[in-house]
Amino acid sequence: MVIYGVALLAGCMLVGAFIGELIGLLIGIDANVGGVGISMLLLILVAAKGRASGRLRPISATGITFWSGIYIPIVVAMAASQNVVAAVRGGTAAVVAGVLAVVVSCALVPLLSRIGGERPPPLPDPDVEQGV
Repeated sequence: MVIYGVALLAGCMLVGAFIGELIGLLIGIDANVGGVGISMLLLILVAAKGRASGRLRPISATGITFWSGIYIPIVVAMAASQNVVAAVRGGTAAVVAGVLAVVVSCALVPLLSRIGGERPPPLPDPDVEQGV
């Protein structure tokens, strides 16, 4: 069942890597800039669009859910393989960009939680007597 999400994950990874390489070329860096993050966003968007349109079968949704969950450790492993020491020695721009990305991401969590999540049911009012 989980194998059905692999094609979508692979496609999103290829597109994200390509876009990351283009961004790197545009800013004059010989590296992939944000390709993994872009591919993660693409995976989320494409899976949500498929579910909303009804074109995503339940068995495929199960596979995509699995791969979406396992994708975060993959991203961490890929990020750990980058040469962070060279980036820090290369100048403050890398440090500022990293700190800014973390701050913006943390600031967007409450906003995205309000937009995308279902609201929990209201808590019962203790002053109102429950039906006996």
